[in-house]
Amino acid sequence: MSTTINQEPDVVLIGAGIMSATLGMFLKELMPEVKINIYERLDVAAAESSDAWNNAGTGHSAFCELNYTPQLPNGDVETVKAVKIAEQFEQSKQFWAYLIEKGLISKPEDFVRSIPHMSFVWGEDNVDFLKKRHEALQKFPLFHGMEFSTDPETLKEWMPLVMEGRDSKDPIAATNMKIGTDVNFGELTRDMFAWLGKQDGVNLFFSKEVSSMRRSKNGSNKWKFKIKDLHTGEKVRVYSKFVFIGAGGGSLHLLEKADIPEGKGFGGFPVSGQWLKCINEDIIQKHNAKVYGKASVGAPPMSVPHVDTRMINGKKELLFGPYAGFSTKFLKQGSYFDLPTSIRANNIGPMLAAGYHNIPLTKYLIQQVTQSREDRLEALKEYMPDAKMEDWVLETAGQRVQVIKKDDKEGGKLEFGTEVINSADGTLAVLLGASPGASTAVAIMVELLERCFTEQVKTEAWQQKLRIMIPSYGKHLNNEPELLAKLREHSHKVLGLTSF
Repeated sequence: MSTTINQEPDVVLIGAGIMSATLGMFLKELMPEVKINIYERLDVAAAESSDAWNNAGTGHSAFCELNYTPQLPNGDVETVKAVKIAEQFEQSKQFWAYLIEKGLISKPEDFVRSIPHMSFVWGEDNVDFLKKRHEALQKFPLFHGMEFSTDPETLKEWMPLVMEGRDSKDPIAATNMKIGTDVNFGELTRDMFAWLGKQDGVNLFFSKEVSSMRRSKNGSNKWKFKIKDLHTGEKVRVYSKFVFIGAGGGSLHLLEKADIPEGKGFGGFPVSGQWLKCINEDIIQKHNAKVYGKASVGAPPMSVPHVDTRMINGKKELLFGPYAGFSTKFLKQGSYFDLPTSIRANNIGPMLAAGYHNIPLTKYLIQQVTQSREDRLEALKEYMPDAKMEDWVLETAGQRVQVIKKDDKEGGKLEFGTEVINSADGTLAVLLGASPGASTAVAIMVELLERCFTEQVKTEAWQQKLRIMIPSYGKHLNNEPELLAKLREHSHKVLGLTSF
């Protein structure tokens, strides 16, 4: 096993997922001469969190995800997060449309398509909540066109499988947003890397793992890595001016290796998932929607139940779930030692405090882990009363690591979302967390550019280019309905999606 000196790229991207791909596209468009090295521990891109089987693929736009609109103690529905996520997803669509129009990626039908987004509830309290949610969201142009109904006949037209065999005496309600999307983020990621891999100055390395990283001591303000080839064991040294760690569940360990003050106190709580996958083609063809329900008490956002039509590898699929589980792995293809080896003196306090304040989550995960085949069928029957177990098989979904961080009031807080952490000098950025993740990758990477390439972003050249790539850059679409309508119509036309 030998160690040699490698070239010195301007940028190192760790992890070949949707985040690194998106940032790589931005940087190569903004700085054509930039030299980028991308390192991935697996032998293909997008095989972990970005893979189609490992994420919901909803195109999280807050149209149907009830956890983005919590009900406040006074009964009102909070809409701030939903509006923000909806705006961010519009940015994603604009950026993808730009990539298509410029010929950087092709065949949008391979990674995105239209499908209605629906929310479905039962019981008087939940029906009342959904009605209030609909009324609250209708105040915002981003959600215009959302329909609400309590009429069983209308709901049968929207989602026949969900209504078959259902007791009509139960109060029920649903909302329907016809301009929802299904996104195969794995396919999109591979499309972007296919283009990046053909560009001068871009090198994509698979089966390579970061064995060490630290600031260089020679005064150059660069980061120094040792990269290990997982097949041969050979190690190379790499020096770089800027590093982005977008390694999904593996990001926390690399943040700890970097040892920056801004990364102190962060921990991770892993949550695994499973799907029921339909194997009856007749049933698969009867359903054409993403129908989201209300999460159980204590359930993490990734476990919001949904009857989900997907298009994966050119084939229509029907999934239900996900069922949550617990594993000490931080990656689907990780190690059971991931959680214990992530514990440090600076994060054990926040992790213990977060655990204490999230006892309902612990109880929920124990219940989920101990579920029998019959228990899973009963959960499915709440959404599809006529479901039979012989029509479904259990599939393992992805692994998510929720962020734990310091909190002045509680000592530690469990965050359900994404968190960008960067060094004070902007030479290192790390992404932690999960949902809505991939759907808002464009907005997250723009935020990263503003934090880490502060002076460049201020220049007219970068400002102009960013506005070309994302026409709504610097604007709040929700406050400009005419611009929203214009840009949404354009991106939907380019991407081949349903418009209004």
